[in-house]
Amino acid sequence: MNDTPGWASPGSAPSNGQQPDSTGPQPPEQPSDQAGTDQPQPPTKWSKEQPPSGQWTAPHPQGPGQAPPPPPPGPGWGGRPPAGPGGYGGPGGGYNGWGGGPNRGYGGQPGWGGNWGPPPAAKPGVIPLRPLGVGEILDGAVSTMRTYWRTVLGISLTVSVVTEIIVVLLQGLVLDDSATTDTLSDPSASLDEVSRALGDTMLSSGVVFVVALLGTIAATALLTNVTSRAVLGKSVTTGEAWRDARPQLLRLIGLTLLLPLLAFVIIAAGTLPGIAVALAGSVGAGVALAVLGGLGAGVVAAWIVIRFSLASPALMLEKQSIRKSMSRSAKLVRGSWWRVFGIQLLAQIIAGIVSSIIVVPFAFLAGALSGDGLSSLVNGSTGSLGWTFLIVSGIGAVIGRTLTFPITAGVTVLLYIDQRIRREALDLDLARAAGVQGYGSEAPGTTPRS
Repeated sequence: MNDTPGWASPGSAPSNGQQPDSTGPQPPEQPSDQAGTDQPQPPTKWSKEQPPSGQWTAPHPQGPGQAPPPPPPGPGWGGRPPAGPGGYGGPGGGYNGWGGGPNRGYGGQPGWGGNWGPPPAAKPGVIPLRPLGVGEILDGAVSTMRTYWRTVLGISLTVSVVTEIIVVLLQGLVLDDSATTDTLSDPSASLDEVSRALGDTMLSSGVVFVVALLGTIAATALLTNVTSRAVLGKSVTTGEAWRDARPQLLRLIGLTLLLPLLAFVIIAAGTLPGIAVALAGSVGAGVALAVLGGLGAGVVAAWIVIRFSLASPALMLEKQSIRKSMSRSAKLVRGSWWRVFGIQLLAQIIAGIVSSIIVVPFAFLAGALSGDGLSSLVNGSTGSLGWTFLIVSGIGAVIGRTLTFPITAGVTVLLYIDQRIRREALDLDLARAAGVQGYGSEAPGTTPRS
């Protein structure tokens, strides 16, 4: 017999040492003086092997005048409650209250919303304070932009306008590449002219890239503080975000320039042996070696960039140096490289799609409004399109950056927070900072780490 609390075997009697009465007429009690030799007695050994009193009951129904059976055990884990109007478990039916009414748990007691699993995690801000899924990270970035749109879009729009004005002025006044485009499209151009034109094109593209990169750095620095406050459900003004980001801005610029430079050095080192072989006379072998070396170096560069991709929020939120922030990023990404890579890649794809939906129509509109029409845009000779093309396409670029800055910056910050929640139980500190009472103090509310 199993006498575990909450469990009762059918037909068993209470183990309190009392023998329940049997039903039916009982034989008259023998007087003590008549218990003689004429009464058959069971063997001595048989009487000693009898089961103890109070362990067996009669298999037939209870007779009149007998004590009522003990009440069934209360509802609980394995207990069987009495049947109610809807069947086992009382009103609403269901065994042990399962499905028997709102907020009914196993055993007929109030449960966790009628479902298995721990109670929902606290959500003081845009994300729940627990390990996040991919959709929750993307939704958190969009929710930050939607909830605090005045600050987020104000920062993105300001940075985008300033950046695009500088780019347009450089392209219209300094980096006029119309001669370069004509040289590259001329089949009779000499090798020196082509090389000079390619150098000018790379210089122009590099200057535009650096200016756009500086704008991205500024937007990332400001939006990092906004997103970190949004996790706690707290708003922040543009001035407050700037005051928090300004002490770390130079370090962020150095970090953001260091990572592309590091990737460029790795790729250049991979292609250098092939270039040397090609210059030595074996052009075919040199080109093949350069391509293979470039592909291998590209893989290494991508691994390095993703490994240090969380250094920017670590630098801004933990007030770390460049070296320590890179070390923090490497520690957080270790063992989760593919996950971080996939989420970052997905965010970049989404941002690219959103930007293309806006920028491409503006580019075609700019080509149609310019003097040379759409043919110049299709041929790529944008240097001769003039100010009309630059201004109209610049407006599209401003709108595209305004919408994509919050997505890319928000995903990076939330991914950093998610990795710290998984590895360092940051959700407990965030809950205390947000003023959540009793978070993590009970076992059902604890969150497994990975």
